[in-house]
Amino acid sequence: MKKSYLISLVVIVTLAVVALGTVVQLRYSPKLGLDLQGGASVVLQPTRPVSKTILNETISIIRNRVDALGVAEPTIGQQGKNIVVELPGVKDSKRALKVVGQTAQLLFRPVIQTLPPVTTTPSKSTSTTKQIPTTSRSQDLPNKTVVLPQIQNGKVVARYMLAPAQLTGRVVKSAQAVFDPTTSTWSVNLILNSSGSAAFDSMAAKNYQKQVAIVLDGVVKSAPVINAKHFNGTPSISGNFTQKQAQDLAVILRFGALPVQLKPLTVQTVSATLGKSSLRAGLYAGIGGLLLVLVYMIFYYRALGIVVVFGLCLSGAFLYSIISWLGHQSGLALSLSGVTGIIVSIGVTVDSYVVYFERLKDEIRGGKTVRSSVDRGFSRAYRTILAADAVSFIAALLLYWLSIGAVRGFAFTLGLSTLLDVITAYFFTRPVVVLLGRSRTFTEARWLGVGRGLAMKTTSK
Repeated sequence: MKKSYLISLVVIVTLAVVALGTVVQLRYSPKLGLDLQGGASVVLQPTRPVSKTILNETISIIRNRVDALGVAEPTIGQQGKNIVVELPGVKDSKRALKVVGQTAQLLFRPVIQTLPPVTTTPSKSTSTTKQIPTTSRSQDLPNKTVVLPQIQNGKVVARYMLAPAQLTGRVVKSAQAVFDPTTSTWSVNLILNSSGSAAFDSMAAKNYQKQVAIVLDGVVKSAPVINAKHFNGTPSISGNFTQKQAQDLAVILRFGALPVQLKPLTVQTVSATLGKSSLRAGLYAGIGGLLLVLVYMIFYYRALGIVVVFGLCLSGAFLYSIISWLGHQSGLALSLSGVTGIIVSIGVTVDSYVVYFERLKDEIRGGKTVRSSVDRGFSRAYRTILAADAVSFIAALLLYWLSIGAVRGFAFTLGLSTLLDVITAYFFTRPVVVLLGRSRTFTEARWLGVGRGLAMKTTSK
């Protein structure tokens, strides 16, 4: 019997040491969420019902765009019918979120007429004037004549009356932002696919020496004059682009249009300073709470309190290793809510020790010694521990399944900690207490003896 306890203890301690040593050797650490290091997040919802295939395609395109922006360790996933994008550490959050969710419907439309920002024409029936309205987003259809704005620095600088589109962005194979040192301007060079090259040359021939507007998501990006009839599959989009505007446009065109229009449900931005403050506050709260719990447990249960210390260290090693590993292998990010779940789990774990130790008290009051009570007491206490942990795990599971966003981080760490509590209680706490319960030094020491902690006699039977 004693041998089986030793094997159990050695195996679980070895697993914890190996797991922790592995992630340290690989230089893995928990991947921090945006609320702990700053960044931006958005929940995007399709404007119409879509199939799972289209949703997966949309996620794939967004992931390619984010990778092209150079965002380190983003989190992009699906929650229900929505898409959640988290960009930890991103500096220009507004720019990143705009690029991520832009539908990028690229159209080439011949220009019928150039209009000033506010255009009026005389009415034939009255002396008043009649404004030519800008086409609304719902009426901006590729096969209709429309009036669309050109926007620079957030202001409408011109509007264009445009004919139906003669070409779409599907002809684009690749795109690259290019700087021309002779004119000090930025442009976007396109590389067209095989069918697109002929179609573009056909459009160019029809509109030679005329303006053709390049429209992206209902906004005129440029309206150049077609100066050639053949481009050999490599036309260029010019305009008053800044470097960022040209690079963002190239990213969007390079990875294609989203198959469905998205609208943001929630948008969150967190500064790097606030993220560090949140992390510091979470660590202080966790360490402070842990120290208070440990001091109380040692004061109240004496040597058994030291078992709690080592048990929490063991659980902490497993928890750190698993979160670090999942962060690098599956993109799991530890958020502030996840830290809260870990702090709460300290109470769940300590409750298991209290249930066991109080059961030992009951056994001692019934006339048993520590030696004869530790195993019997655990068997009865473990049923209570399993019931309590089952309630916590089910609650965490339902919370993870039904919630979105930060709440899921809380549910995940709470559920994981609850599972670890079940394992460590059986494979660590039980053998440690049983083995130590057979030592007179452990049970009868003057200051830390279990006898003082459980307030019972420790004479042997």
